[in-house]
Amino acid sequence: MLKSLIKVDFLNAQRHLADPSTVSGDRSEDLSKRLSRFYQRHLDQRQDDHQALKALFESEVGLDKHLAEVFKDTLKRLKHLGYPGLNNPTLEIKSALNPASIMAQDARVHYIVGEGAQKVVLPDTYNGLGFKNLIYMVIEVLDLQERWKAEEEARAPLHIIFIEEPEAHLHAQLQQVFIRNILDLLVIPDEAGGSFSSQAVITTHSPHILYERGFQPIRYFRRDLIGSDQVTEVLNLSAFYAQETEHRDFLQRYLKLTHCDLFFADAAVLVEGNVERLLLPIMISKAATSLRSSCICILEVGGAFGHIFKSLIEFLRIVTLIITDVDSVTLLPADHDGDDDDNDEIEVEVETLEVEAVDDYELLLVGDAPPAPAGEAAAPAPARRYGKKCLPVAGAVTSNQTLVKWLPAKQLIDDLFAATEQEKETPADGTIRVRVAYQTPVPIIWKGHHAKLAGRTLEEAFGLENAEWCQSAEQRKLGLRLHGALADPAALAAGLHKRVSGDKFDKTKFALGVLTARPEEWQVPAYIRDGLIWLKAQVDLEVEAEMEGASVDE
Repeated sequence: MLKSLIKVDFLNAQRHLADPSTVSGDRSEDLSKRLSRFYQRHLDQRQDDHQALKALFESEVGLDKHLAEVFKDTLKRLKHLGYPGLNNPTLEIKSALNPASIMAQDARVHYIVGEGAQKVVLPDTYNGLGFKNLIYMVIEVLDLQERWKAEEEARAPLHIIFIEEPEAHLHAQLQQVFIRNILDLLVIPDEAGGSFSSQAVITTHSPHILYERGFQPIRYFRRDLIGSDQVTEVLNLSAFYAQETEHRDFLQRYLKLTHCDLFFADAAVLVEGNVERLLLPIMISKAATSLRSSCICILEVGGAFGHIFKSLIEFLRIVTLIITDVDSVTLLPADHDGDDDDNDEIEVEVETLEVEAVDDYELLLVGDAPPAPAGEAAAPAPARRYGKKCLPVAGAVTSNQTLVKWLPAKQLIDDLFAATEQEKETPADGTIRVRVAYQTPVPIIWKGHHAKLAGRTLEEAFGLENAEWCQSAEQRKLGLRLHGALADPAALAAGLHKRVSGDKFDKTKFALGVLTARPEEWQVPAYIRDGLIWLKAQVDLEVEAEMEGASVDE
């Protein structure tokens, strides 16, 4: 019953498309044979085309004359040999052009390069496997569709074609060309909108193919271990698209503008900016070497937009590390409307404000709003205020919305520094594992003085934790070397903050300077190192679980 409703065909990844002259065995075929097979099955072979038959006849006559001329002397010698039982038979060589097999036997595919007098005609074997694979897939899809159409009375209304890994041998642009056009190929012009239709189901590991299609067609296969059983859960991204109405367009555009590696990753790392993205691979090799053997997707999202990825990460349940900055600011008075010429000013979204007066200075503290008593209105929506960049000190708040709206869901710098490891992670329920890493106070030694300090950004944290190295004359290329007397760690922190916050500081130049140095000369900032060690442990746990499950199955 089901077969009468649905026709299913497969186009496997192993297409055995190669140059027969260089590949042993009879499984490989050239493109000409593939096209010949399609011709024999479906195309009008012109047995009744009198012009074609006349052309073949004239070609046959001309070939007969040519053969008679070139074999004339040879046939004269053979004439005198005699043949037992016969009286000196005469031999004649004639052509045998069969119209029914002309395409299969005597036609070849060629590639034409250039135009006019500069045109060069090359045989099928001269082209690469990628272009051959593209043409082959198109011909095979059309072949399967024609065979489905030919079933007539027994034809199923729905034709599903499974195409396995179309990206084989195709570079990125050809992968996108294929996926853009495959659905158009399946449309039968005289049957559009009718009772019969074709669908393609494509299995792929190519982010370039996902790039072309968006969220809705994706079915994400997530492998899990339940007890000793390996199970696969299929997550429907069209369901995510329907439920995530607020940020779905941003997420879709962002992944298309960057890459779609997230769907094929063992784990994801969301980083603050370009510096972290450039330095993270070498930091992984220093702090968590085994992660180099895992598929890690690094997404540059920034603190202002990191929390937008929360719904997608939780839907896919990908192990995720968020590396971001504490981004401390001092709030300005509520009536301050911003100074466009002050680069240190940042617009901040804040929760309920509580005000304390300290020595004639109005200190603005931010905390969670208390629950509204029964019958009273709920707390007002977060207000937008202006703040001024500052060192992460008591009384400051963070402008980083990822820290406020995702993990650890706190805005006061004091609360962020006091957050426990458990508060920096999602609950350990075994389904969603996300951890945030940001700057916190660490021991600093400078000029014989000890202090526990935190930087506001990666560059400040790096300069504090590698103080002697960064302040050496040899490392002036980093842009962190300060002039003048820096008596203690606090003076060093203030100087680094001023330098990094200045307009002349080049973050990319800093990252490239670190990359050109020997890795053993510097150490990974503590907050990033701790985050990478956590991520390594999570990935290792997944690998161990899979290996244990495999051994049980065996």
